[in-house]
Amino acid sequence: MADILVVEDEDNIAIALDFLLSRDGHSHRRIATGLGAVNEIRASRPDVVLLDVMLPDVSGYQIVQDVRADPALKDVRVLMMTARGSAAERRKGMALGADGFIAKPFELSELRAELARLLAGPC
Repeated sequence: MADILVVEDEDNIAIALDFLLSRDGHSHRRIATGLGAVNEIRASRPDVVLLDVMLPDVSGYQIVQDVRADPALKDVRVLMMTARGSAAERRKGMALGADGFIAKPFELSELRAELARLLAGPC
């Protein structure tokens, strides 16, 4: 299965993601702040980053922009998550280099489908 980094500050969402990812057999870990997220991505090279938009210290938008600016991280898939799921938010995330965008709260089937799409190959 996949190696997934969860960057999420809300404990209740992180717990739900932990349950789902564990049940689906993915290895994963969580960081709860944007600070240090890019360094963690560089160090661990996860298959997918589940990235919250609104984080303490550094926004998810800044993180995805920094990841995409690093050629060594071109293969890391980024799925952005936000409670503000407007079309404008989605366009901004995708324009900055996200591979997918999901609005919270999301259905487990929707998250599973997005992960399967990202893990299937080049976006």
